[in-house]
Amino acid sequence: MPRIIKQKIEFEGRIEEREVVIEGDDLPVWPAGESFTVVGTSVPRVDGPERVGGTARYTADLYPAGVLHGAILRSPHAHARIRRLDTSKAERAPGVRLVLSSVNAPAIPWYNGASALFDVELRYTGDEVALVVAEDLAAARDALDLIDVDYEVLPHVIDPEAALRPDAPLVHPAGNILGGEPERYARGDIEAGFARADATVELRADTPDVLHHSMETHGSVAQWTGESLIIWDSTQHIFGVRRQVAASLGIPMDRVRVLSPFMGGGFGSKNNAGKHTLYAALAARQLGRPVKIIFTRAEESTAAGKRPRSVQRIRLGARRDGTLVAIDYWGISGVGAYRAVGEPLSGPAKELHACPNVRSEATAVFTHTGPGAAFRAPGYVQGTVALECAVEALADELGIDPLELRLRNYAEADQVLGRPYSSKFLREAYAQGAHAIGWTRRGKTPASPVRDGPKRRGLGMAGQIWGGAGSPPAYAELRLNPDASAEIRIGTQEIGTGAKTALTQIAAEVLGLPVGRITVSLGDTDFPYSPLSAGSQTITSCGPAVRMAADEARRHLIDAAASLLEVAAQDVRLEAGRLFVAGVPDRGISVAEVTGRMGNFTIMGRGFRGANPDGVTIRTFGAQFAEVEVDPDTGDIAVLKIVACHDVGRVINPRLYESQIHGGVLQGLGMAIREDHATDPDSGTVLDLGFDSYAVPRFSIIPEIVALAVNQPDPIANNLGAKGVGEPPIIPTPAAIVNAVANAVGVRIPSLPVTPAKVLRALGRIA
Repeated sequence: MPRIIKQKIEFEGRIEEREVVIEGDDLPVWPAGESFTVVGTSVPRVDGPERVGGTARYTADLYPAGVLHGAILRSPHAHARIRRLDTSKAERAPGVRLVLSSVNAPAIPWYNGASALFDVELRYTGDEVALVVAEDLAAARDALDLIDVDYEVLPHVIDPEAALRPDAPLVHPAGNILGGEPERYARGDIEAGFARADATVELRADTPDVLHHSMETHGSVAQWTGESLIIWDSTQHIFGVRRQVAASLGIPMDRVRVLSPFMGGGFGSKNNAGKHTLYAALAARQLGRPVKIIFTRAEESTAAGKRPRSVQRIRLGARRDGTLVAIDYWGISGVGAYRAVGEPLSGPAKELHACPNVRSEATAVFTHTGPGAAFRAPGYVQGTVALECAVEALADELGIDPLELRLRNYAEADQVLGRPYSSKFLREAYAQGAHAIGWTRRGKTPASPVRDGPKRRGLGMAGQIWGGAGSPPAYAELRLNPDASAEIRIGTQEIGTGAKTALTQIAAEVLGLPVGRITVSLGDTDFPYSPLSAGSQTITSCGPAVRMAADEARRHLIDAAASLLEVAAQDVRLEAGRLFVAGVPDRGISVAEVTGRMGNFTIMGRGFRGANPDGVTIRTFGAQFAEVEVDPDTGDIAVLKIVACHDVGRVINPRLYESQIHGGVLQGLGMAIREDHATDPDSGTVLDLGFDSYAVPRFSIIPEIVALAVNQPDPIANNLGAKGVGEPPIIPTPAAIVNAVANAVGVRIPSLPVTPAKVLRALGRIA
């Protein structure tokens, strides 16, 4: 019996829905009545059943035969030098097979030479002292207590502002400033700009240390087979781990294979190989057995990285009509004991709003705290708090609606590089978000009371700018099998964003096959190279390579069908799993029949990610609007609603897009009103060692979240028209919430997290 299948397909830049008649025995791979879903539709995660059913195997789930377990002894001091280290008792403990430390481990440089794999100078509470490997984890942890260490406790500095003082203890011999000096930028004449201003505002913004706290902690399993090493790792960059481990061990990269088929989040904390990865590799080689090291939740709190604390000052000047004439920005971030690059705090101030005169200075400061790490839009979240809170303060000063003020200073082009954007639909994001939140309800500060009680409601907003362009190199290969199934092989990693699903959809659209007939294999360095999954670049780097590979396979498929149909290839059309002669829809053949007639021959397609276009800047944009309710008697803040609308080009999968929006908003919510990674300034001791003491958002405080998308393809950016969505959703959330609180109570509190005590203090209710 013939069937009618609905198909959405891209044709000459348009998305069209067509009904295609398929003979019942022509394409047995489609169940009757199934709609063909491709790019732009909400396909469920293809690996969802494995993840929710418990069959997905994460690094912590792996137990190779004969596996040993490692535990790490960590420094109890913020700054100390090891005078004496005796591991003899631990080495004799039951079940212990090896103890590694600075005494017997190779002197492998780490942190770009700023430290070593095991260093005698310890620069933060949690710094690695020794590794114990034992038959089971309990034995390894028990043996840690048997290691005798004589520490020389040294002066330490926790606060980044204090670390800049001339008499501050040195974190590193070269000084406490990463790179030796601040990052500076200027355009125009800042003093002349302020001289022309009719109104100026100045504020200080403080943001806290924030932990990633991914559901899956850091961990590695290492196993040697002869001279070859296999590493199962929870990582955002399998090829980066391979390169770093091979270089550290002094072996060729082709002897190192890294696998990461599933991972439970990283948010930037797993961008590089960790010391634990190399510890496992060294121990496994020495003992001739697999070694597994998995962080505890407490170790995640001390040694897995963090979003660094920041202190910022910003001054804005504008004409009476709201036109910005000057932006002066200064900021510091405490990047912990180790960090290779600083936080780009000044990015939003330099680029988000049109302004001819801008000056910025950003300094990355070392402190005796855990290492700083990239965390979902590093620097831009903190920098947006300073900029967008100042913008709303300026709007209140001028008596101009904050949204109108932003529209009057809309940047049409990249002011830093002096070139156009590949696309920009921030106006549309502003409009959609404002409508959804009911922005016209916003009154002047302070807002009117809610009904007759003491609580007050307020509305606030913030804009967003970020990258997300993707970049080369990325490679993919596709195999179209005789049974009309297809397999994609690509060496990227699925970090929880739904990349596997999106790549499946991209191939399905090109090949005209159902999603269920396509398998994506990834997370293996034996597959074609793909870059780091960070910077909102996984799909925008890997997607174009997959699309090119699928397109090559499609061309070969059409050539084969043309031969069978005895027509020219240019006259063959491929739709809904069927190839037919243009203009003669009843003269055709199914994909399954074409591939079946080819015997064991597999159609191959290969693709790569080309260079980004010259002469344009590719950016993502967005706007978020927050509604809050504040009780001025208690200081309690309830975030009622967040509306997020982002311009990220073509949305590959609306359901995955919405998931990313929710995840980013929730992390931004935590940063705004809950999270503050606490370290005792006197001892340097970390005070919140897990979920019981670190205040991630609980279900009870989660607001209504409305996820909107501009959904305008960017054809210049890449062959998908897509831009990255991983990081944009977190960038404006804290600033929008802080601005909503200010609108509610009439006092601006750009010191995160905004706690009840800070509200009461700002209102003069407590000292």
